[in-house]
Amino acid sequence: MLPEAKQLAEKVQSIFDNYDNDKSMLVSILQDIQAEYNYLPREVIEQVSKSLDVPLSQVYSVATFFKALSLIPRGRHLINVCLGTACHVRGAVRVLEAIERDLDIKPGETTPDLKFTLETVNCVGACALGPVVIVDGEYYGQMKTGKIKDVLRNYT
Repeated sequence: MLPEAKQLAEKVQSIFDNYDNDKSMLVSILQDIQAEYNYLPREVIEQVSKSLDVPLSQVYSVATFFKALSLIPRGRHLINVCLGTACHVRGAVRVLEAIERDLDIKPGETTPDLKFTLETVNCVGACALGPVVIVDGEYYGQMKTGKIKDVLRNYT
């Protein structure tokens, strides 16, 4: 076993131990793995299947059902741009386009340096603050295209 694979197996086993290898905790286990790696590596999904005695197809089904889980590497910082009606009419599309230009990615993509992942959401429930951009859970309201670079500069 390669050193990286051994370290990977040990980290995942630690997560299993936190849940007493309880297969009914599959979603929570996958969320913890996602938090550790920013995505669900193929090798880890296979390890989850074997260790919990859950069919591989079921693990993949859960992993692809929840939007919070990803099978491809994600950035260290998650950017969500609200495109709900209130944000949309206040210029959210222009804000999104500014982010796309600055980072050279589209929604659903990650920067090559794995620093940022860009996503859109339909509504974040902060309509009075629109347009809203959320970075790692921190809300930035009344966003303008000129503010984007300053916001993103805070995340290194």
